[in-house]
Amino acid sequence: MTYVDGYVIPVPKKKLAAYKKMAQLGKKVWMKNGALEYFECVGEDLAPKGMTGFPTLVKPKTGETVVFSFVVFKSRKHRDQVNAKVMKDPMMGSFDPSAMPFDCKRMTYGGFKTLVQG
Repeated sequence: MTYVDGYVIPVPKKKLAAYKKMAQLGKKVWMKNGALEYFECVGEDLAPKGMTGFPTLVKPKTGETVVFSFVVFKSRKHRDQVNAKVMKDPMMGSFDPSAMPFDCKRMTYGGFKTLVQG
């Protein structure tokens, strides 16, 4: 079974183009270093009736939307190996945390062991 790192991130709508550019670089780095799949998804249907929506996690402000991202690995051990390579990758030198198109402190993250896979 695979292992997944998941993220829920509030992103200002006016910064979605900058976020997409950053995400495209992230995809290149993670895939180059061994990730199986890489997804960045922008919210579209965030107010399901009778359920708690993703905005509850990150409490988006006016003008923000929610991005749901996930990276797929072979296992947790594989994830740890890939992420170690990613952090050392020269392409990561172009990431400036202070220039991120979102507030990193409001991002939620978790590593998930797959229960069912199809």
